[in-house]
Amino acid sequence: MLINTKFLGTIEIDSQTIINFNGGLPGFQQLHKFVLLPVEENQSLYYLQCVEEESICFVVMSPFFIKDDYEIDISEETVEMLEIDNSEDVSLFVILTIPEDINNMTANLLAPIVINTVNKRAVQEILNNDKYNIKHKLF
Repeated sequence: MLINTKFLGTIEIDSQTIINFNGGLPGFQQLHKFVLLPVEENQSLYYLQCVEEESICFVVMSPFFIKDDYEIDISEETVEMLEIDNSEDVSLFVILTIPEDINNMTANLLAPIVINTVNKRAVQEILNNDKYNIKHKLF
């Protein structure tokens, strides 16, 4: 399947790799299909590229690269919605904000992307705690 991307031009993807956000992402509820594409220069970064709208693309990474003790409780609602049977079937990513001055880059640790790697269903889980924040400085 060919898709147009914001940073990589037109590329071919396997349709089996499409991640479905049934409710969309906050602010983008009308968009449901995304794909994770590795950023070639950095093996810890990925593009979360919207399949339906090429201009919508987020840079994401595992929160464990930022805080090796990152820990969350996924809500029962999310577990049911994503049909999570086993914790090993879950991948977590956080959205990065990369300003012109890279030293001010932040990660949204308060609202991780939760993906069931088996059925490719996902949601952005908004945590209810004060342990993490939406603009965690990386540097």
